[in-house]
Amino acid sequence: MTSEKTAQFLPFHAINEFMREDYRLDVVRSTLHALDTLRSEVRDPLNRLTRKLVQTPGFRNSAKAPTSIRVRPTAEMFTKSSQLAAAVLSAWAEARTDLRQQVYDLLTERGWQILPQDTDRTRMPGFMMTWPKGEDFDRLNAAFKEKYPQVQANPDDVSLMVVWLSLRLPYSHEGEDLENPSEE
Repeated sequence: MTSEKTAQFLPFHAINEFMREDYRLDVVRSTLHALDTLRSEVRDPLNRLTRKLVQTPGFRNSAKAPTSIRVRPTAEMFTKSSQLAAAVLSAWAEARTDLRQQVYDLLTERGWQILPQDTDRTRMPGFMMTWPKGEDFDRLNAAFKEKYPQVQANPDDVSLMVVWLSLRLPYSHEGEDLENPSEE
């Protein structure tokens, strides 16, 4: 019984291919501002990784630096470290419980196979590279607006929440062949 069906994963910082620099800074800034309000299970790993990976001028412990000073170096390391990217995204999603619930409900109603909301996604190997056939950011944002007309959500936030909850980046759609040089 051999199943040829395998999943390919990209590291979490591969999300930077889909993020504008200004939006990445906004995500990091809002996440760092919200840290004190988050559960320790989400906050502590991010602070630990900040101490270990982020260099903030004038501070031995970058986690103790004021948010305004550590935003840029954290955003720079977000582009390089899969662990830090995952920790930031986890904290970002945790700080947006309403949006997280709304996007989760939207995706499950559309038949997406996703993990339960409270799953620690930082323990996963990264992002899968396929999306359900026929889905894209524009369609999902339009469906979100239709389902929640009263919610004034930033389309970038909705798209990022889709990516985080589904652990999928839209490199291809199900049923399409990915270029894989190792299979010949």
